[in-house]
Amino acid sequence: MDLATFAHREVRADAPISVVPPRAVATENSVDFTDTLKFSSPVVQFSEQQRDEARILPPGASGPHGAAYKMLRTQVLRRLDQLGANSLGVMSAQSGEGKTLTAVNLAIAIAADPARTVLLVDFDLRNPNIHRRFGHEPTVGVEDCLRLRRPVQEAMFKVAGYERLTILPARERVEHSSELLMSPATAEIVNEMRTRYANRVIIFDVPPVLQADDALAFARYLQAGLLVIGEGKARRDDVARTFQLLHDLPFVGTVLNGSREPAGTAY
Repeated sequence: MDLATFAHREVRADAPISVVPPRAVATENSVDFTDTLKFSSPVVQFSEQQRDEARILPPGASGPHGAAYKMLRTQVLRRLDQLGANSLGVMSAQSGEGKTLTAVNLAIAIAADPARTVLLVDFDLRNPNIHRRFGHEPTVGVEDCLRLRRPVQEAMFKVAGYERLTILPARERVEHSSELLMSPATAEIVNEMRTRYANRVIIFDVPPVLQADDALAFARYLQAGLLVIGEGKARRDDVARTFQLLHDLPFVGTVLNGSREPAGTAY
């Protein structure tokens, strides 16, 4: 499948991960799924035309490209459960490799699992654009929560039809973003995100690793990483350098983005 049109062709483990007992997954009856009601988050209307133009999966990760993302979801969740983790940084070596679209569609695919809820967080503070993909202009962003200690619930929004998905956007580009990402405020907010709901998975869209020190600064708060590699864009040396810089971070796998091999090709 041509991932210029948008599916994922490859997910593989790059290093052994020690297995620990999987964390408990709460049932729907025991966990609050109603972020919108509890926090009065705005609900963004998102038309089918907007969705198709942005190459974003429909609710439930249906459609012709959903199967590839569901396969990615299943493998990612299995590795997170092995780690006893519930947060994941989606990253790439350089810009333009498809990490943000991967983060968005992976979040939608995980939210299609009725046993999970997902919080998608835009921590690419040098180039925030998740909100724009959904046609939303927030008045409060995660950077305001970090710098001004605004409650994260003031920045969150929901998208109509995506019931178990909540988005925490960044509103604008931030100067000195790496210092903000390694601050005590970031540590506090990330901890609160990870512990509020037992069945929540947090997907962080993280800046490109080799273009600034933001990803390295934030890696201390990540439990796992997923590396997106743009076929025809990523250099082998860049990928190797990325893994070298983040050698302490468990990677659940890699995604080859833009592969033109047929979907049935062995890999």
